[in-house]
Amino acid sequence: MKFTGCLGIMVSSLILFVVCSLTFFSCVSSCDYSCPDKPVITPSRLVVKFGDPASATCVACQQACLPLDDSVISMEASLGTPDVNGTIVTWTVDRMTEWELTPKCYYSDSANHQCCTGLSVTVYKPPENVSFSIIPSEPLTEGTKVTLQCDVLNVVPVANLIVTFYRGQTPLGEVKSNDVTEEPVSETFSLSYNTRKEDDGVQFWCEAKLELGAEGPQPPLVVKSEEVTATVYYGPQLKVPADPAPIRITRGEPLHLTCLAEGNPKPQYSWTLPSNKGHRSGSDLKIDSVGVQDGGQYVCTVSNNVNSVIVTFNVTVQENFIPFIIGAVVAAAVVVLIGSGIFYSFYYKQNKMGEYRPTDAFCLDTMHHPRVSLC
Repeated sequence: MKFTGCLGIMVSSLILFVVCSLTFFSCVSSCDYSCPDKPVITPSRLVVKFGDPASATCVACQQACLPLDDSVISMEASLGTPDVNGTIVTWTVDRMTEWELTPKCYYSDSANHQCCTGLSVTVYKPPENVSFSIIPSEPLTEGTKVTLQCDVLNVVPVANLIVTFYRGQTPLGEVKSNDVTEEPVSETFSLSYNTRKEDDGVQFWCEAKLELGAEGPQPPLVVKSEEVTATVYYGPQLKVPADPAPIRITRGEPLHLTCLAEGNPKPQYSWTLPSNKGHRSGSDLKIDSVGVQDGGQYVCTVSNNVNSVIVTFNVTVQENFIPFIIGAVVAAAVVVLIGSGIFYSFYYKQNKMGEYRPTDAFCLDTMHHPRVSLC
């Protein structure tokens, strides 16, 4: 009778196993996942790339499933083949072709009590492509708010994906998905950004990284986008003071004014002058020899299609008094020399010929004309 009972259990268990294997349906419907002596699966979590082989080993029990004649031990899954050797079950998959899989290792005792342990399986697939763009499209304008966009194509599981945006080699921020779908998903990730003039010529890009934990690939899988070089328009930025100090210049001297600026697009320069003289060449203005009519206000306007700025120069032209001063000094020196010569000549005669009186200077002809004398 005992043999007949055991034979009945074995036959029924065999039929149950065959049906489960042929239909791939879960036949462990009343599993106890908290039994003391439950199966132990190695690894406890399986991370496998779609299309790759996979395997796991289960030790069904230590004592509870013994003797084996009274127990059924196996591994149940919709994919793969279990190989039972005593209390050890080896489950192998030649090629992972399913996205969602929930294998269970179990044993059933003589009382048909089933003790189970599930295997966590993560099937992954790296992104087919990662692309980066800036919305709105370039060219950009300084100070505007744009959207940095990263498009990721066909990735699994998207919930484990971390998308990072970069400015050059500087990370700007990370974005994750809330989608828990375990099949291939294409998703667009975005990040807001305020443009600056310093962004002109800088490369922006993004990367998608699959973080699958310690059981996943190490280092984590990373797919990068191509780099996009930003073009940012900004208004003229002066390299000189907008209101420089007043300029005093002497008539006849050269005048050189500069109102250099940078901007994108390249700035254009226009000059407003007090007179029509001067050679204008972009940011420079030159007058070889200024006249009185060249005094006044010089306005340089720097502009592009973003903005314009002005620089105002106040120029005063003064007379050159140096030639007059030199002439006056020379004339005074000549007068002094002539006076000194006359004074010396009369003083010398008086010392040689008698007492000298100041009125003697008017008595040059007394000796020759005695009748006409003031002495």
